[in-house]
Amino acid sequence: MLKVLIPTLMLVPTAWMAPHKWLWPTTLMHSLLIALTSFFWLLNTAETGWSSLNFYMATDSLSTPLLVLTCWLLPLMILASQNHTASEPLNRQRMYLTLLTSLQVFLILAFGATEIIMFYVMFEATLIPTLILITRWGNQTERLNAGVYFLFYTLAGSLPLLVALLLLQNSTGTLSLLTIQYSDPVELSSYAHKLWWAGCLLAFLVKMPLYGVHLWLPKAHVEAPIAGSMILAAVLLKLGGYGMMRMVVMLEPLTKELSYPFIVFALWGVIMTGSICLRQTDLKSLIAYSSVSHMGLVVGGILIQTPWGFSGALILMIAHGLASSALFCLANTSYERTHSRTMLLARGLQMVLPLMTAWWFIASLANLALPPLPNLMGELMIITSLFNWSWWTIILTGAGTLITASYSLYMFLMSQRGPLPAHILALAPSHTREHLLLALHLLPLILLILKPELIWGWAS
Repeated sequence: MLKVLIPTLMLVPTAWMAPHKWLWPTTLMHSLLIALTSFFWLLNTAETGWSSLNFYMATDSLSTPLLVLTCWLLPLMILASQNHTASEPLNRQRMYLTLLTSLQVFLILAFGATEIIMFYVMFEATLIPTLILITRWGNQTERLNAGVYFLFYTLAGSLPLLVALLLLQNSTGTLSLLTIQYSDPVELSSYAHKLWWAGCLLAFLVKMPLYGVHLWLPKAHVEAPIAGSMILAAVLLKLGGYGMMRMVVMLEPLTKELSYPFIVFALWGVIMTGSICLRQTDLKSLIAYSSVSHMGLVVGGILIQTPWGFSGALILMIAHGLASSALFCLANTSYERTHSRTMLLARGLQMVLPLMTAWWFIASLANLALPPLPNLMGELMIITSLFNWSWWTIILTGAGTLITASYSLYMFLMSQRGPLPAHILALAPSHTREHLLLALHLLPLILLILKPELIWGWAS
């Protein structure tokens, strides 16, 4: 654990002490080395238990894939942000890199925590760097509004969680994930217990986000700079799913009846947000809403509490993290050239940047879950486990998959095909940096087809 955490902490002095000319190459190289080191965590996934253990930090087969994804994303964010921050003064560039690093530190501590209170503190701590990224480096003036939404939705959801955790500590005497799984589940007999149950899961449902409490997400995504969008889509939404998987195991089996309304909301959200995507004009907004619809499936998969549902949810979270982060990078490359997120104003880009279109094509297909990509594997596992739980869910999930396919193709055709608009006269060519960035997103996704057991969690 420390062989990743200490180098990550050392990235901060690196960012402040590196000479101007070498600032981006050194931080990129440093973070890539950290990402490669983190692959050693994947060696222990076959064991069902915990590994690399001290009293506070450990990894198991559920947190390992998410930890590796977190470490893998930092170099990609640094690659993506280089052009975006090039015009900024040097100190602000250093500050930007420090924020990204601090975000990674908090995320490693959150996913690696064995103590639930420590997980809660780190879960909250990720708010601060993300908020600064959105409100300071966002592109439009609405970024302050987006920051307020982001802050208050997350805080309002997570304060009940703190109370619920303190009550849990009182009744079981421990909050360690290592021992709490052996204690008896809390019986949910009275109304107060049912409120306690809701408090335990509400924070994670807001973070996921569940349809109905999702309004902060499109705002935050659209206003955030590219690194903010990438880390939000790829890792911060997964904090919610990870927390739910950890909490649901401790709650009593009666949760099935209590989670009905949430599963209904989640599956209804898959259809509703998909339909919203079909009439979006804003590219980043479309990708943001598509995240809500994918996360709806994940919520459904976790709340029915079957091994298949859990595995499918974890696989879909990892696959969606890579695919939607790649889509945000692509949206950013087109935004940096056309200075517009409106799809009508920047269409027909295949004529100018044909190689970028190839990346668009792969990322869109990953988004609509083309076989044999892990996205499909996750969605199929969730859909079959939901079908097994209740057959009528197939109507909602089936409609959801059709709509997902429609808006993914709509996004690809709108942005890449068709005639080039007359106002686009000269576009900068695509850079090697951008192709490397997209290759590092989509190659892991394709390679996971060959060894999916790295990311399917407990079910092995």
